[in-house]
Amino acid sequence: MTGLVLNLAAAALVLAEHFFLGGVAFIVGSIMDTLDGRYSRMSGKGTMFGAFLDSTVDRIEEGLVLTAVAYTFADAGDAVPAAACVFVVLGSLMVSYTRARAEALGVECKVGIATRPVRVVLLSIGLVFGAGELISDVDLLAASIYAMAGLTAFTVGQRVWHVRSELKALEAAEEGLTEPPM
Repeated sequence: MTGLVLNLAAAALVLAEHFFLGGVAFIVGSIMDTLDGRYSRMSGKGTMFGAFLDSTVDRIEEGLVLTAVAYTFADAGDAVPAAACVFVVLGSLMVSYTRARAEALGVECKVGIATRPVRVVLLSIGLVFGAGELISDVDLLAASIYAMAGLTAFTVGQRVWHVRSELKALEAAEEGLTEPPM
């Protein structure tokens, strides 16, 4: 829950156009999200519901911060990066969905470049180096959003291709097992 509070703070800071501080809150909140699941598993206190809740809250946090970023672009009249933020939210959800759906079909699906840690790093760079707050005349926020948009789309494609290949292999193996012996 610490990660959720920090990411809510990050979204509020972004809305107030304090991108550097929003980036710091986002980074610390994301680190907390990484540590809580690991701690639960290592301590033996983890539950299936806890894992479910953790993944769900992670998606909410990422969506909240990206929504705040989209709003700031839209408020400034920057329609293309605002729309790209919406695409990133969709891409982020689809990266998670493709993995969850694949695993429901019995296929492990951790492939792809734009996993959550990669998305966190890209968004962190964009926030910390956004609006020239840290280094004047350097604004990487839109560039990080565009990178995330491309990489999430690519990752969804990677996962779809991976699952297709794995399911074809399973089907072929099953057909081989069902043939009558010679």
